[in-house]
Amino acid sequence: MNIGGKTKVAGVMGWPVGHSLSPRLHGYWLERHRIDGVMVPLPIRPEHFAEGLRALPKLGFVGASVTVPHKEAVLEIADDIEPLARRVGAANMIAIGGDGRLSARNTDVPGFLSALRAGAPFWRADLGPATVLGAGGAARAVVVALIDAGVAEVRVVNRTAARAEALAEAFGSKIHPVHWENRAAALAGAALLVNATVLGMEGGTPLDIDLAALPARAVVMDIVYAPLETALLAQARARGHTPIDGLGMLLHQARPAFAAWFGIEPEVTAELRDFVLAGRAGESPRAWEDAPLPGRAS
Repeated sequence: MNIGGKTKVAGVMGWPVGHSLSPRLHGYWLERHRIDGVMVPLPIRPEHFAEGLRALPKLGFVGASVTVPHKEAVLEIADDIEPLARRVGAANMIAIGGDGRLSARNTDVPGFLSALRAGAPFWRADLGPATVLGAGGAARAVVVALIDAGVAEVRVVNRTAARAEALAEAFGSKIHPVHWENRAAALAGAALLVNATVLGMEGGTPLDIDLAALPARAVVMDIVYAPLETALLAQARARGHTPIDGLGMLLHQARPAFAAWFGIEPEVTAELRDFVLAGRAGESPRAWEDAPLPGRAS
C-alpha cells in the first residue's frame, strides 16, 4: 500500500506492543475495503502514556487501540468517556474527533461476549458460576459482560486481593472475590473459566493453576493470544473442556473501533482469522502490506 498525505492513521498503544496483531488485523480490513488508512504499533511506557496520548490529535491520528497496561489510565486523560467505559472503569480504544477531543470507549465487553458465544454456542449464563482470573482493565470488562449476560455468580481471583474486593464493591453481590492461593478451589462447580491476566503470555510469567476441580462441561477461555494455545488451553483441551483462544476477542472487539476510525463496520470471518494467524509465523509486523489477501491475486 502507499501512504500519502491523506492517509488516515490509527495506532495501538501498549507496553510492550510488539506482540500485537492489531496492525495486521486492521490492515486486512483496510485493504479489503480499499480504504486509504494504516494502523501502526505505538510502544509507550506507562510514565509517558499521558503525554503520548494527548499528542495523537496533534499528529493527525484518527484514534488508537489501548492495551495493557494503559486501559485504566486512559480514563484519567480522555476528554469524553462513554457510559460503558466509565462503568467498566477501563477503555480499550480512543476515537479522536474533528475537534481533537479524545473519546474513550470500551469494546472489550461486546467483543468478549461475541467471542465466547462463537467459540461455545452451547454456553448459557444459567449453566453455573464463572471464575475470572485477574482484576485489571480486561478483567473488569469480562466481569461486566458476564453480569449483563445474566451470570448469577462471578468469582474474581486476583494476586492482589484488594483489587478483587474492589470489583465486588463496584459491581455488587454477584461478585465473589477469591484470594489467589485459593484459585484451584474457586473452579469447583464453575461453568466457565476465563484467564483475563497476562499470565501465560509469550516471554512472561506462566499461569500456574490446577484444573482438577473444574467440571468436565466447563468452557475455558484465555484472552491471551500469544501464544494462541496457552498452557492453560492445552491443559483444558487435554481434560476435554471446550477451549477458546484469545484471538476471537481481539477480532470482535476491533470491529466497532474500525468503524469509529474508518467509517465501515467490517466482518469477522474465517478468512480474516486465517490471515491474522499467518502473522504468527514469524512475519514482520508490516508483512500484511505485501502478503496477498485471501481471494486476491498476489
